[in-house]
Amino acid sequence: MNHSPVAIVTGASRGIGAAIAQRLAKKGHAVIVNYAGNADEAAKVVAAITAAGGQATAIQADVADASAVRRLFDEAERLYGGVDVLVNNAGIMPPQLPPLADTDDKTFDGLFSVNVRGSFNTMREAAARLRDGGRIVNFSSSVIGLALPGYAVYAATKAAIETMTNILAKELRGRGITVNAVAPGPTATALFLNGKSPEAIARLEKAAPLERLGTPEDIASAVAFLAGPDGAWVNGQTLRVNGGIV
Repeated sequence: MNHSPVAIVTGASRGIGAAIAQRLAKKGHAVIVNYAGNADEAAKVVAAITAAGGQATAIQADVADASAVRRLFDEAERLYGGVDVLVNNAGIMPPQLPPLADTDDKTFDGLFSVNVRGSFNTMREAAARLRDGGRIVNFSSSVIGLALPGYAVYAATKAAIETMTNILAKELRGRGITVNAVAPGPTATALFLNGKSPEAIARLEKAAPLERLGTPEDIASAVAFLAGPDGAWVNGQTLRVNGGIV
């Protein structure tokens, strides 16, 4: 590869996505910092990357909108000549997690729209447009293994991602493109901490044998491994990055 590899990171304006964007930029990728609505936060991530000597551009696109995703790839190709890596980090988790029987239609539709359709839209585009030898890294969740009450619908969206990951890896046979997923456990981000009591957070900190919450950097390390040369022989897998909680 005689060009800088180009990575699109969805939902990269803060939290885990921002950490991944910065890590990949450090590894020599030109990074598209995708965001849905928070232009100021995305601009800060770009500024941090460029201040450290990296290349980055913020591009707005709601991943749940297929035409917006096409524009995202169009713009990445226009700016950098092509795309090599897609990191499907964009996702939502509602602060309130009622039992399945008490989950309303709006919550169900919203979760599937962003977490499943959003990743489907970007995977479909990447399958057609990623350069040979590229990488797709999707996001699942260790809550599938934990099977905690209240997470039925959220976990169902992530189970869909794991299945699509495995099958897309097989469908891309012959192009040298790997497709994997990472499944974080409890990670200290605004999204995760939102709505949780100090007691609940303390309990989660003790749940893993390593007795702490994950950090965005912990997750970014796993993504950088799968997106880089050291991850070349890992394909169609889900890697649980959770400190041993499950």
